[in-house]
Amino acid sequence: DSALSCSLQNVGEQGHMALLGHSLAAYISVLDRERLRKLTTRILSDTTLWLCRLFRYENGSAYYHEDDREGLLKICRLVIHTRYEDYTVEGFNVLYTKQPVIYISSAARTGLGQALCNQLGLPLSCMCRVPCNTMFGSQHQMDVALLDRLIKDDVESGKLPLLLVANAGTPGAGHTDKLGRLKELCEQYNMWLHVEGVNLATLALGYVSSSVLAATKCDSMTLTLGSWLGLPAVPAVTLYRHEDPSLSLAAGLTSSQPVEKLRALPLWLSLQYLGHDGIVERIKHASQLSQRLLENLKNLDFIKTSVEDELSSPVVVFKFFREYSSRDQTSHAVQASTIQHPIISSERHLYDTFNQWLGEQLAQLVPASGVDVVELEHEGTCVRFSPLMTSAVLGTEIQDVDQLVDCLKLKIPVLTSTLQLREEFEQEVRRTVGLLYIEDLDWPGLGVVRYNYHSDGKNDDKQEKELEKINTELLKKLNELESDLTFSLGPEFGGQKNCVYIGMVTEDLDVSELVETIAATGREIEENSRLLENMTEVVRKGIQEAQLQLQKANEERLLEEGLLRQIPVVGSVLNWFSPFQASPKGRTFNLTAGSLESTESTYVSKAQGTGTTPPPTPTSSIAKQRLPGQKVFKRSLRSSDAFSETSSISHCEDLEKIDPRPPALSPGHEQGPLETEKTEEQEVAQATKTGTEDFQSEKSPNDCTKAEEQESLR
Repeated sequence: DSALSCSLQNVGEQGHMALLGHSLAAYISVLDRERLRKLTTRILSDTTLWLCRLFRYENGSAYYHEDDREGLLKICRLVIHTRYEDYTVEGFNVLYTKQPVIYISSAARTGLGQALCNQLGLPLSCMCRVPCNTMFGSQHQMDVALLDRLIKDDVESGKLPLLLVANAGTPGAGHTDKLGRLKELCEQYNMWLHVEGVNLATLALGYVSSSVLAATKCDSMTLTLGSWLGLPAVPAVTLYRHEDPSLSLAAGLTSSQPVEKLRALPLWLSLQYLGHDGIVERIKHASQLSQRLLENLKNLDFIKTSVEDELSSPVVVFKFFREYSSRDQTSHAVQASTIQHPIISSERHLYDTFNQWLGEQLAQLVPASGVDVVELEHEGTCVRFSPLMTSAVLGTEIQDVDQLVDCLKLKIPVLTSTLQLREEFEQEVRRTVGLLYIEDLDWPGLGVVRYNYHSDGKNDDKQEKELEKINTELLKKLNELESDLTFSLGPEFGGQKNCVYIGMVTEDLDVSELVETIAATGREIEENSRLLENMTEVVRKGIQEAQLQLQKANEERLLEEGLLRQIPVVGSVLNWFSPFQASPKGRTFNLTAGSLESTESTYVSKAQGTGTTPPPTPTSSIAKQRLPGQKVFKRSLRSSDAFSETSSISHCEDLEKIDPRPPALSPGHEQGPLETEKTEEQEVAQATKTGTEDFQSEKSPNDCTKAEEQESLR
């Protein structure tokens, strides 16, 4: 709800004007035919004239459409009608004799070619995807030399090159094709050149790059003013140049219905409200935002940018990448150069995962920035900042860009530390008995570990359940520790089962302590589980044995009392004349010893024996001394460790200086036999009370000496 209210607030009055246009269009449509024709013609001509002047497109016509692909579809039909004179009469037979070819860039929108073929009724063989540069120039620009060869091959095979779709700002990286050379190539082969992309918005500015300015010479272009200016529910516009109105009408670019012309009314109202200065100011503000971010990224280590022009780039694409000195000694000198993907595919996969996490974190921490994650063919996963598409709606300001840079500075050390400690964590886990390292390149964190359960011949189902139980309990205990780490079961879909996923870490992480804690906690859980299983088995066997002994005792009682005493009436009379005295025999089960015992001593002493105390629960002895306020898994400074060790040693030496005598009896005192007997009785009582003589180590001589000294003093 808050995000929705924020978006509505950023829409502003110009958005309300656009919405008002839809209501006015419905109201105007009920006017009489003549007045409606005059009004719609005026609205359409004014809007077209303003847009052609604003975006430097002279002598152009405009087609207004809701779907941004519909304009290109109408242009394709216009070109087909133009190049095939008999198309109106013979239809697909003309296309069959000479197959048309439409060329699009491999960096174009996904599914654009297939959508055009489906709407035009053409086979997919009529669509030719042109690869981008691989050796020279931007890897997101169309390879002009290769396009020339493809066109020549199609002409030689009897096909008709029809139309070329170029980009002034690719959907992914925002790069612009070489429109000047492409226009010359299209004129050479009598092809139609259509341009689309976000960089066309910069045509309204005072300074325009030469690569984008060449778009004004193209045959048609599609403008998406709604996202550029933050106008809701306004149509996209396709500007085109064509001399034959009848063919434009046949292609559907113009309509004789006045109601169709009312599509331009919301845009007509919004443009008048904003004015020329307001439109230019919004586009200029978006360009300044991208330039501000690009300048800040140049000063950050481990950040690679992919921009076409460092002086003016409406779209900024960047990613985290840490080069190793063994592979590139001059990596630090080319920090601001184009992104270079890692050599090994596994490393690239890992970097894609880390950059996916980085983009999601930045979008969550600074939602007003409008950053998103994009998948590029050569660079992999990157973070994209395209303020021309988002800033007008989200209300992005300069301080939002600065906040984005601050958040990025905080995330870079976390990424570098996690990437550096990930290999150390893998080695520590592989060296530790009882732990299994799970390779998961899709997990953005330190790594994935699983505690191996020793099955002892159990079947697979039971072993799987026990493994799940132990690792779930292990995850619970790890989360109870006071640490800065995040432990989880991994992603909801696609993750490994029965594993502990460890998130991002900082450079002061003690990996060895972390792995040792995981292993010790897992062993503790396994031992407790085994103890419970053994106790369950002992109780079950004890119950069975008790049933057999009770049955045997009933048979013995029957033999002792005789058969007559079992008859209801006779037995009562016989017991009255000759009572039978029998001692009650019962059984008690000792959980500690796992054995059945008689209850005769209980009836004699009128009290139940306590038996032996069960052994203590095994616990891990991995806790180490920490500084005040220091959390677990944190490496302390070496100076602090040295200071603490020195302090402890000097403290012991001071105690020895104060009392150099060992803790013993006072001189001249001899121990009598009574005192020796009492001391032995105290030791036996103490061992019986604690119940730990079979599970704990024997007493130290100092403890015995202290007990004797106390007894002698008493």
